[in-house]
Amino acid sequence: MTPSKSINTKMQEKRQNILECSLVLFAEKGYINTPVRDIIDSSGFGTSTFYKYFSNKEDVLKTLLADFLEQIISGIKNYYKQEEDLVTRFVETKRVIMELFANNQQLSEIYSRVAGVSDGIDDCLKEFEDKLLIFFIKNIQYGINMGLFNELEVVPIANGILGIIKYAVYKWIVLKEISKDEMIEMVISFHESFATGLAKKR
Repeated sequence: MTPSKSINTKMQEKRQNILECSLVLFAEKGYINTPVRDIIDSSGFGTSTFYKYFSNKEDVLKTLLADFLEQIISGIKNYYKQEEDLVTRFVETKRVIMELFANNQQLSEIYSRVAGVSDGIDDCLKEFEDKLLIFFIKNIQYGINMGLFNELEVVPIANGILGIIKYAVYKWIVLKEISKDEMIEMVISFHESFATGLAKKR
């Protein structure tokens, strides 16, 4: 490994360590109750190291959400390589999404509890959710363009998808009324029912 690659690797490791420490603290103490000082102390690095990678606590949260969004989109794209049927994709890509929430309980905890904390955090959440909505809209519209889905209003459908996902995660994380498996099945059963109306009769 060349010296420059070694330096870059160490820098990435430090940044990742700060993110991982922040994730644990945000999930355990709550975002609002976690000062930057706690993140710095938990990471074992100095103040200058933290501010080398992040401008503030909101920047850390935005990075965590952006990384999670990338996981979701990457997971969906990988599923697309395995399944070509658009109706099956419409349903089963939601399983991919919900399994990612289930397997990332700390991120799910943060996602479910930080809304309304500040304008900056709400902007982070809006950016995260807007990107998901765009992804949903494009894929439903593709099915319509291919003549496989009925001509329905795409934007309300996409918002409904996001709504059921958020509600299911909320019931699992905040209300603790359902298990991980029940959360996943709630979303899947909703989409199985909806798919019967979305897909054109073959």
